[in-house]
Amino acid sequence: MDRQQTRMTCCLVFCLLVMIPLQATDRDQPLIDTAAASPIEQLFVRRVRPLLAARCGACHGKTAERIEGSLALTDPAGISRAADSGHPAVIPGAPDASPLIRAVRRDDDDFSAMPPKEADRLSEEEIRWLKDWVAGGAPWPDKERIALIQRRFAAAWSAEDGVQVATSGGLSPEWDERSYDPAGLWAYQSVTKPVVPAASPSSTPVDAFLDARRPTGLSVAPLADRRTFLRRLSFDLIGLPPTPAEVQAFTLDPRNDAAAATAVIERLLASPHYGERMAQHWLDVVRYADSAGFANDYERGNAWRYRDYVVRAFNDDKPFDVFVREQIAGDELNPDDPESIIATGFLRMGPWELTGMEVPKIARQRFLDDITNSVGETFLAHSLRCARCHDHKFDPVPTRDYYAIQAVFATTQLAERAAPFLARENTDGFSERQYLTVRLTDYEAELSRIDRLQLNAATGWFSDHEGDRPTWEDAVKKARKKAAAGEVFSAARRQMLDQKIPEDHFPPRHIGLTTTEMKLARTARKGIERLRWSLDRYEPFALAVYSGPTPHLKQVSRPLRLPAKLAGTIEKTCILAGGDPFAPTQAVSPGVLSAARIGSTEIPSTADGRRRAFADWLSHPDNPLTARVIVNRIWLWHFGEPLAGNPNNFGTTGKRPTHPELLDWLADSHQCRIPP
Repeated sequence: MDRQQTRMTCCLVFCLLVMIPLQATDRDQPLIDTAAASPIEQLFVRRVRPLLAARCGACHGKTAERIEGSLALTDPAGISRAADSGHPAVIPGAPDASPLIRAVRRDDDDFSAMPPKEADRLSEEEIRWLKDWVAGGAPWPDKERIALIQRRFAAAWSAEDGVQVATSGGLSPEWDERSYDPAGLWAYQSVTKPVVPAASPSSTPVDAFLDARRPTGLSVAPLADRRTFLRRLSFDLIGLPPTPAEVQAFTLDPRNDAAAATAVIERLLASPHYGERMAQHWLDVVRYADSAGFANDYERGNAWRYRDYVVRAFNDDKPFDVFVREQIAGDELNPDDPESIIATGFLRMGPWELTGMEVPKIARQRFLDDITNSVGETFLAHSLRCARCHDHKFDPVPTRDYYAIQAVFATTQLAERAAPFLARENTDGFSERQYLTVRLTDYEAELSRIDRLQLNAATGWFSDHEGDRPTWEDAVKKARKKAAAGEVFSAARRQMLDQKIPEDHFPPRHIGLTTTEMKLARTARKGIERLRWSLDRYEPFALAVYSGPTPHLKQVSRPLRLPAKLAGTIEKTCILAGGDPFAPTQAVSPGVLSAARIGSTEIPSTADGRRRAFADWLSHPDNPLTARVIVNRIWLWHFGEPLAGNPNNFGTTGKRPTHPELLDWLADSHQCRIPP
């Protein structure tokens, strides 16, 4: 990128970034005491014990049911007791004779290679730790002494191995004691305004930060000519090429490059196409779709209103913290504002359906898992799904945090809510509704015809069978008053079934129908079902949510509406063993990402207000993640490469920022906030 383009785009970044500064929490300092320990004891506490728990515990001691081969590697008795092989795992002072060492070396035919998978084999360093420990007598201190040793040497070990991070607590003490490379925790640190490096008077701060990290000998690209620069700028901001007239006007503009470019930038930012272009990027992040996915892939008739909300948000320079809060909790913040209701369409972007072939509890859990991970990736650059079944393998994200954040959404229910059309919304083209209505009428007429065939056949059925004619006739009368067109026969049968009347006492399900007519009926019913979703596009409803108890739904075949009276069950969120919704364990309360905890963040346990409180935490001035995440995305959208290499992963496995000072300088509130 040449310096001219960088200088001009710096102006854009200021216009786009509207966010408040973020801070990280202070880390608890390790306690120091005077406990002494031998080098072998230190080795055990520092290396061997965590290694056995992490690499062997799943099969040899995590639970009483998971002790394979009668070998437990959880205490001194376990390592000295004979396993199924007839030998104890460890022979103190004799590493080469110890079955544990022979198994992990994977070169002894008398013992199965451990861990079993080649990809999980221990490193040479890990094997050396085990051998040195066994050679030193295989000491295994009790819990109190382990705790003393940890406190005594924590500071020294942290300097070499990394630092521990305070969280809400993992599923095992070993996970809580894990250390992390401080460099991998950069995203949790507070956003502080860095000093702009010294630069030439003509340089922008962005230039200065880039120049400070430019490798020696690497020169910047030459200035682009005005035509090239205009094309880059136009595609970047509105996704369209400049017109010939615009090219001519810019190339002939007598003002200097900076003044001419600034005028073009302002013109493009004022274009309605600007919001459309930026919305494309955001909608990709949130996985926008006009249909629900899965087998039926029902149309989301009014999803377009969320799409247009995003366009308006960028065109209106909506502050990013407001943008975040509206999408997470617009209905709780401003329940009477159609725009805020529409904004919660973000929570509906994941695939979802509930058919008669689905288990409702599984469908519900799928929604909760999806929204938990989506919020994590979109706003926090954390793939939280990694912690659904176990504490995160690489980041300080315990399983407890995953379900605490999920509990925030445990009272979030799906509904297409009333939201009057806004004057700014484009309802042109709604006349196309008439074509769908014609199709709907045709389907209904076909079902009515088939329904009459079945009712007539049902009358004849009683002439040949000793059925319950009075009850059937009464059921038909009631069905005519309540059932939809073409559904009288089916409704009457349902009434008979509900009354526990034996099925051989009333007409069978497909009476009077040929194979062709059965196929026509199925086609018509499915067509009507799909049109119900499609026709919602033209109604003043928004793809949205509400807060309340989970309704008892068995099947959803048409758009849901906000119930007049909230009924159902307030879900109790628990850690699910293996992520299985039918295997709840410990109960958890609504919470946040504890490694990025801000002060005394409290999420209420009431049905209403959870998402509002969570949105407050996301957009809080001290949150260390949210501003960095959007700054990084905007840089990516404009330059093709992010400052931090993985926009959805600010964890230890993500790429570190190439220009961390520039990232924080852009995320700092004094640089990002636009005056009202």
